[in-house]
Amino acid sequence: MQSRTKKIAVLGLFISLSLIFSYIESIIPVPLVVPGAKLGLPNALIVLVLYAYGIREAMVVNVARIFISGFMFGNLFSIVYSLSGAVFSFVIMILAKRIKFFSVKDVSILGGVFHNVGQIVVAAFLVSGMSVMAYLPFLLVAGVVTGLCNGILAEIIYKRGIL
Repeated sequence: MQSRTKKIAVLGLFISLSLIFSYIESIIPVPLVVPGAKLGLPNALIVLVLYAYGIREAMVVNVARIFISGFMFGNLFSIVYSLSGAVFSFVIMILAKRIKFFSVKDVSILGGVFHNVGQIVVAAFLVSGMSVMAYLPFLLVAGVVTGLCNGILAEIIYKRGIL
């Protein structure tokens, strides 16, 4: 069992690292068909924290990252979209993790897919139109690919017991 101080320090490092990943994502153009699609690098850390520490800790790191990176690199809309995607994604990841059938990679893929679903739902509501749903198939594919890559990274780190 880790001491409380060590746990807080490690979670602070995860928040910092997720902010660095968010910054890297904001400056790297992703040549995808879907405007605004990102690699989701910070999500690998969220999956890792979910497995290594638990739900509450992963939620704290995720919410802190969204608000801090939103204020540093984005705006109110980016915070709203990120938060909506994070809520959908996080709920699904928690449920999938509880079902022992899913691996770390599977949980990450579901997280990537449902992050995009959450953002599309909010975009349809804010834009007041279903035309944004035309992006959904592309976002689903992007969510699977990025979720798999992030899941592989999280699974390697988690299984090696580096934390």
